[in-house]
Order: sequence, then C-alpha cells, then structure tokens
Amino acid sequence: MNALALYQINYGVYIVSSIKDGILNGQTANTVFQVTAKPPMLAISIHKENLTHEFITKSNLFSVSILEKETPTSLIGKFGFRSGREINKFEGINYLIGKTGVPIVTENTLAYLELEVANALDVGTHTLFLGNIVEGEIIREGEPMTYSYYHEAKKGTSPKTAPTFRNPQ
Repeated sequence: MNALALYQINYGVYIVSSIKDGILNGQTANTVFQVTAKPPMLAISIHKENLTHEFITKSNLFSVSILEKETPTSLIGKFGFRSGREINKFEGINYLIGKTGVPIVTENTLAYLELEVANALDVGTHTLFLGNIVEGEIIREGEPMTYSYYHEAKKGTSPKTAPTFRNPQ
C-alpha cells in the first residue's frame, strides 16, 4: 500500500482540551469530525499515551477549538509537541472556562465546541471519543487551518502520537 494515499484525506487543525481534578490540559489534533446533525455529535481521535486522553477519560468532557489559518506554529507546537506532564500549556495563552468547566483556547480560534463523551471506542493506539455537543460559539470570522496548509505552507510536522504520523525513514 502506498501510505501517501492517506495524505489526500483532508483534515483540519484543532486544539482539544479537557480538565481533571482542576488541572487544565490540551493538545493539537487533526482528527475531529461531525458524525450526526440531530443530535449534533462529533468524534475525535486521541492517542492513549497523551495526557489529554487521561483527562477526557476521567472527566468525560472535552472542548474543540477550531484554529484559524494564520495560527502561528508556536501555538500549534506548544499544544502538539510538548507534554502537559512537563509544562502548563495554558500559561500565557488566551482561554476561557466553558459551560461544562473545560478550558477553551480562544487564541487564534475561529469557533469552539464543548462536548460530553457519549461513547468511546478503542481503536488500538487511539481512542475514538464520540461527544454530544453541549455548547458552541463563533469567536471570529476567518478561514480554518487545514492540515494540508499546515504541512505545505507552514512546513509543519506531525508528532509521533498523531494518527497521521509518518516516520521519515
């Protein structure tokens, strides 16, 4: 199989956040998609080794911040290539606490959604979390960042825990 064929699937760039025991955490994610319209539900794919996975599993809550095209790679990197076990990812970042108590990154964010986990599916290295949308707001107008744009224009890479990670060897 030519693994490059998978690069033709379109993704976005998001920050998925959660809370556990009053501690905030989040991560960059590219696998977020709407599953149903009534009721409105989303699914996300989170690597089991990521701290955000632990937070979502414990709280059954998460938020999705939809990043704008102009988002700097420094913000994506802070949430995507650093562990919340080592740093406070929300330090120096614009965010709010949502209706469900989860953090929502507002910096470089076009819109956000807050969700309660309805179901979880073990898919090997990742868990697919299915969430009921509790709240959603548009913060500003603009164009969302696509994963293709992140790779091509910003020369971004994928961390080893990303579903789309490809070893350069």
